[in-house]
Amino acid sequence: MHSIKSGRLSVVGTGMMLGAHITPIAKSYIEEADIVFASVSHSASEAWLSSLNPNFYSLQQFYGEGRSREQTYALMVETVLSAVNDGKSVCAAFYGHPGVFAWAPHELVREARRLSIEVAFEPGISAEDCLYTDLGIDPGDVGCQHFAASQFMYHQRRVDPSAYLVIWQPAMAGDLSMTRFEPDARYLRLLVELLLETYPAGHKVVLYEAATLPFADMRSDEVLLEKLAEQPMAMHTTLVIPPSQPLKRNLEMIERIKSLSEKA
Repeated sequence: MHSIKSGRLSVVGTGMMLGAHITPIAKSYIEEADIVFASVSHSASEAWLSSLNPNFYSLQQFYGEGRSREQTYALMVETVLSAVNDGKSVCAAFYGHPGVFAWAPHELVREARRLSIEVAFEPGISAEDCLYTDLGIDPGDVGCQHFAASQFMYHQRRVDPSAYLVIWQPAMAGDLSMTRFEPDARYLRLLVELLLETYPAGHKVVLYEAATLPFADMRSDEVLLEKLAEQPMAMHTTLVIPPSQPLKRNLEMIERIKSLSEKA
């Protein structure tokens, strides 16, 4: 890792939809930076960012067949911090929310703070934000659990079937090498097998993708859990599993609360 001498760093989210989901402060960091690095969803987003600041460089070049995503993210961090080391005001812009399912932005901020670099970390509208409005889900209604697909498979997790379960990046399920860019039905069947320990085979689940362009539609495909492994998915597809059981009231706790209220 380079030794940082000077410079400033801002790490911002561009939101999900091109030009529409970015905050004013994040946009100002992009416009005012000496140099902008970005990892965004498609070439149209790159073109829009370069119109805000012509000194623009894409971080997508670091993705490649056979290269693990860990290596890719490390190269992104090294490249951005190298520019800060040169004394520049640097903005690193990331698709969606830079703090949600994004290792490189967090590592940039951690390393900058460790080296006492002036750093700003600004959110953007995430896929999770869009999910709640697109699918009409209030996470405060019955509760909502979120897990990355592979993490969910690698660890023993306690799932509450009376709440929503959101599985992020199911297409990458079981990718120990972190080199896959396409779903593999073999690993998806293992994910389904794990989910069947909690949910019935005929339970309806949703494959969701937020819209990223103004003229595009979001994806919301309802399928049976037992058929999930055969469905088309992209890296940005999210699996949403509605509750399969009603909430159960904790009558003992309710009585204890009532007792406290009566004494107040």
